[in-house]
Amino acid sequence: MSEHLPLTYTNAAFEKSAAKLSQCPTDIIREVAFAGRSNAGKSSALNTLTGQKKLARTSKTPGRTQLINFFRLGETKLALVDLPGYGYAKVPVDKKNEWQKELETYLNRRQALCGLVLLMDIRHPLKDFDNAMLDWAAEANMPVHILLTKSDKLKRGPAKTTMLKVKKAVADLGDLVTVQTFSSHNNEGLGDLKNKLTGWLDAPFLAEE
Repeated sequence: MSEHLPLTYTNAAFEKSAAKLSQCPTDIIREVAFAGRSNAGKSSALNTLTGQKKLARTSKTPGRTQLINFFRLGETKLALVDLPGYGYAKVPVDKKNEWQKELETYLNRRQALCGLVLLMDIRHPLKDFDNAMLDWAAEANMPVHILLTKSDKLKRGPAKTTMLKVKKAVADLGDLVTVQTFSSHNNEGLGDLKNKLTGWLDAPFLAEE
């Protein structure tokens, strides 16, 4: 099956929230998930990508996203997915563990998932969670696009140096992982992000689901 409608991101609309895999939309054929530590800039990146200031909630309180949120692209069977932020959310440990369990179930069993955007604050890249996600992706053979967010917080030289260091750190994963800098503040890297997502979402369908 092939999507004949033009693939644009400004027509993204909230579809539903899911607390677990069984609640995820059943008609989505292909989706890209956005993951990252709490406060990595996930919601801001999604809002910048779609040109909608309030599509994904932004908050200065880490860990506000507690559900798997689906955003359908127009009339297509394609979606962007906002995964629960991980890190220092002010929630009980048992609740944190529950989120992590459901996140792992989604990542391992969601058939529509075709790529993962892993967001990292460019000033604090490759933390434990990030490395755990990269290990999982390598094992699952899932392509990952690392988005080094808040690049406007660094001057061009240091930002480029950080990107090169991250590229070197993931070099052993080969073509499975790509890296770019990104800023929701000044839209730096927005075109590159769109191109990567379109390559994943708009690739030819091998068979009709």
